[in-house]
Amino acid sequence: MHLPILYQDADYVAIDKPPGLLVHRTQLDAHATEFALQMLRDQIEQEVLPCHRLDRPTSGILLFALNHDALRFAQKQFAEKTTHKEYHAVVRGWAPDSGEIDYELRSEDNPTKSKSAQTRYTCVNRCQLELPVGRYPTARFSLLKLTPLTGRKHQLRRHMAHIRHPILGDTCHGDSAQNRFLREHFGVQRLLLRATKLEIHLPGGATRLSVEAPEACEFSQLVAGLDLKLSQSPPRP
Repeated sequence: MHLPILYQDADYVAIDKPPGLLVHRTQLDAHATEFALQMLRDQIEQEVLPCHRLDRPTSGILLFALNHDALRFAQKQFAEKTTHKEYHAVVRGWAPDSGEIDYELRSEDNPTKSKSAQTRYTCVNRCQLELPVGRYPTARFSLLKLTPLTGRKHQLRRHMAHIRHPILGDTCHGDSAQNRFLREHFGVQRLLLRATKLEIHLPGGATRLSVEAPEACEFSQLVAGLDLKLSQSPPRP
């Protein structure tokens, strides 16, 4: 598999990670044989160091450093929340036009601890399909732009589930009836979440890098199949 490179210089390389690919080896799946880190290292023939996380089922922008100084510089920005990240997701129901979720998330590794977490969202589009789903006579979905203000594990998936608009295809925090509808009517068995934009300062501080994921991708095709568009004012609910 050839990983699409969205940006590369002497310090960083950003790729468009496909869904289902782990960033690196992990005990979560001892049987996996392909990893973005090793694949990219072999592809560009040099050491690569992941600057941040991206869940296995999530597609989109993933940034690697090409040296340890660049890694520390990027990680400091992520820790201080001076980066800007955007995602797009298809969720259940007709979501509000915009909002901010401020809801503490309990640690998945240590349930006795919780951390503050904030996510902003904007509704890009909504649709209604004349097909029954669960106990409802029609299926309603929204396409959202999500901006995480903190970086907690599974934050976007858990926050959207908290406001009763779970992301389609989420088998951990989602709606099983909606996920079954997606499989039966569209043949889709993946999480409809994509990292679409990343802004970060480059070493030296004067230049801010902005990387955007291409719209021509599987995610966009799935969104179009649900009668949604990535750039359109949403109809009023």
